[in-house]
Amino acid sequence: MKVNGIIAEYNPFHNGHLYQIKESAQRTECDFTIVVMSGNFVQRGAPAIVEKRIRAEAALRHGADLVLELPVLYATASAEAFAAGAVALLDRLGVVTHLCFGSECGHTDWLAQIAKLLSEESLFYRSALQKYLKQGFTYPAARVRALRESSDSTLSQNAESILASPNNILGIEYIRALYKRRSSILPVTVKRLGTNYHDAGLPDCKTQTSPVDICSALALRQALYQGKSLSQLSSHMPPNALVLLEKYLQTRKLLCVEDFSSVMYYKLIAERDTGYEKYLDVSSDLSDRIRRCLRDYTGLEAFCEILKTKNMTYTRVSRCLFHILLGIEKKDLVLGKTLDYTPYARVLGFNRSAASMLKAIGQHSDIPLVTSLADAKKSLTPEEGRLLQLDIFASELYQNLARLHSHQPVQNEISTPPVIL
Repeated sequence: MKVNGIIAEYNPFHNGHLYQIKESAQRTECDFTIVVMSGNFVQRGAPAIVEKRIRAEAALRHGADLVLELPVLYATASAEAFAAGAVALLDRLGVVTHLCFGSECGHTDWLAQIAKLLSEESLFYRSALQKYLKQGFTYPAARVRALRESSDSTLSQNAESILASPNNILGIEYIRALYKRRSSILPVTVKRLGTNYHDAGLPDCKTQTSPVDICSALALRQALYQGKSLSQLSSHMPPNALVLLEKYLQTRKLLCVEDFSSVMYYKLIAERDTGYEKYLDVSSDLSDRIRRCLRDYTGLEAFCEILKTKNMTYTRVSRCLFHILLGIEKKDLVLGKTLDYTPYARVLGFNRSAASMLKAIGQHSDIPLVTSLADAKKSLTPEEGRLLQLDIFASELYQNLARLHSHQPVQNEISTPPVIL
């Protein structure tokens, strides 16, 4: 049995994601596809635009066989921890044979070479890195120059462009995570087509007939926030994903960073006297800046702009603030590592046609598949339960704000079943 693993956010699910699922399945000749997907909060330090079960169902209706939730501890973490948590989850299932991911360069060998050099940190590489750091180069610039000296001519010529692209960087981290685990899972990359990751504009096309017209998830989010109708997005999203989004919007709203401004401010002033250093990725310097600048708080996005510096990007600041809001502490990541990152695999949804794969997971996995949170809370240790409780709190907070003006009751995270098709 060949099983393809994909790590994703699907924020929202669009034609590029559909292309990746199909292309990955074709390249690996897999029998099944498992997706590890971020829940209601994503890696750039923000809420997902729609809740996780809608995005999971979209994936299931377009080629995925099983969708598992990446714990919020890793879903909102740096690229290294994000990759380590997601790869560990796939690896511990015991059935995944391939890890497929998108990249700008489209060369698995190049990404693997860089991952190996960064993982091994040879004496030659470390020496070159220190040389450029002493010359005043920033760490990313020094790393590029050190890699140029440590790699073959082809890779050397492309190192800078490879490390300047976000999906390449994440792909390198996936491969590094596989190396560290000595995993038998084979990495395979699919070249990203269409607009760039950071492009915020929609391609000018009436029908999505060519892969080069595939837009970014950012462009779709911006279009939705700007009030564009779903009919205007129909050429950029698969029909079933569009229908799910339309149904979702009948009872809930699209969430953005600003929707969390009030609860964030409350959390920050409630802990102003003690500071925020205990939270993941929050340095003493950032903690002090937050306390000093709280008097200038007018909204979450504006506060991130105030706090960012030359060495700390807006995204990193936002990620830190959401760690504070969601109660994710440094000790939680330490705990996660001691538990081999993921002590359970929480099922968001599956297709009934994948019964044989689910049976194989039951036979080979060293972690339980969780379909009932009530049962899981009884069977997990207190330490394992701590990671699960972070997910539950994050989901309940998200659901409350998503339904705030709909006069609909908040969805109970404990009793909500997985999506089954």
